[in-house]
Amino acid sequence: EEVGAERKYCKACLTVAVIAHQLHRPVTVSRTNYECVDVGVLTAERAAVWRVLSHTMLFSGADLETLAEIELHRDEEEQEELRPCPVSLPDMASSLYTNHPYYDVARHGILQVTGDDNYGRKLIIFSCCCMPPSHQLNHQRLLEYLKYTLDQYVESDYTIVYFHYGLRSSNKPSLRWLRQAYKEFDRKYKKNLKALYVVHPTNFIRILWNIFKPLISHKFGKKLTYVNYLGELRDHVNYEQLIIPPEVVRHDEKLMATQKGGPPPPVKVPPPRPPLPTQQFGVSLQYIQERNKGSLIPPVMSQTVSYLKQKGLHTEGIFRRSARVQIIKDVQKLYNLGKPVNFDDYNDIHIPAVILKTFLRELSQPLLTFDLYETILGIVTVESSLRISRCKDIIKSLPEPNFIVLKYLTCFLHMVSQESIRNKMSPSNLACVFGVNLIWPRQGSVSLSALTPLNIFTEILIEHYSTVFSSRSPPNQVLP
Repeated sequence: EEVGAERKYCKACLTVAVIAHQLHRPVTVSRTNYECVDVGVLTAERAAVWRVLSHTMLFSGADLETLAEIELHRDEEEQEELRPCPVSLPDMASSLYTNHPYYDVARHGILQVTGDDNYGRKLIIFSCCCMPPSHQLNHQRLLEYLKYTLDQYVESDYTIVYFHYGLRSSNKPSLRWLRQAYKEFDRKYKKNLKALYVVHPTNFIRILWNIFKPLISHKFGKKLTYVNYLGELRDHVNYEQLIIPPEVVRHDEKLMATQKGGPPPPVKVPPPRPPLPTQQFGVSLQYIQERNKGSLIPPVMSQTVSYLKQKGLHTEGIFRRSARVQIIKDVQKLYNLGKPVNFDDYNDIHIPAVILKTFLRELSQPLLTFDLYETILGIVTVESSLRISRCKDIIKSLPEPNFIVLKYLTCFLHMVSQESIRNKMSPSNLACVFGVNLIWPRQGSVSLSALTPLNIFTEILIEHYSTVFSSRSPPNQVLP
């Protein structure tokens, strides 16, 4: 107290001594331990504390666990200061069916699967603020639910975004549970996880990382990226597709406001440029057809499908792998400028596959149209024996240009599925990849609860292609 009163040491240096006392470990604090640098974020002092401790003390596992608890309590104190109103959990129950095998966990909305990242990989979101108090959530069931959900996607490349804000001592799983979870998520889950983004990390996360360091391989550690502010995610994922809890958005705004000098001035976003005459990505089917001499099938689709039909039907995991983002951007630019694209130049069969998915995902209106979204979600309420007929009726209502393009695409996907013994892409597997790229809601993103009906609908289209598309025979229909 005397030292603090004389202001010879900063708050962070004093906190080192306090934590050392709590751990019953001696440590000498001097001005050389810590350079008092204001890095402009709320936890700067505590980050410095951790740097000092890590250089001046040797920790046992028990010490680290104690430190983790201390840091979590400090996080809670700061969250109380930052939070403008009580956290409200999203009501997911209304969009889930009570026969969901993990309804008791899924209804909280802790986990979401939505869209793809900038590399064409499935995006899985975990939100801590949606976790109820531990006495209201069976953490063993949570672990089983995580595995149940990931099992649908781990055969493909995927990305996880972890929103740390909202983790509190009242809803935190035990460290024993975390160790069990890490061990149960074996190579099957880790192999195709390409990136893990930890948003709003705190010292609690960094200490946890040290606790688990002996268990974590160097290769897996390279997949971790800390993201301090939501805006940084735009460099990695399709930000508009993210399902971000309002509490996380408010927390981010408060963190931004605490930066040195106040929040940064708003970025002036220039008005969108009109599309090029040869534009292929980010425009409507009608726009493409009108500027391609009335061609019914967009050039991107006809060229990628033709190439994949010729050289990719036997490729194992086709449509499940990602590609280098810069190459994808370069190919998109060539198409948008109306320049020729030769996929042989890239020596990677997954590039045309990713381009095809990206084209569908970036249409200004989904191929199955916004109007059919709710109708398609209702497929799960139809008896199994009647679903093919129902799909046929739904498809029949599409505008003719959409019907022609969808039939062309589905015919090709049916061909791919017929080679599933070699390429491992059954109608079900293809549906998991293409379902969210064929339709999405007018507002927001596809929720986790909507994935099952979308995948069921898409699987029926692919598996029963001949029956479903027999309802209409447009005179100008083109097939691959």
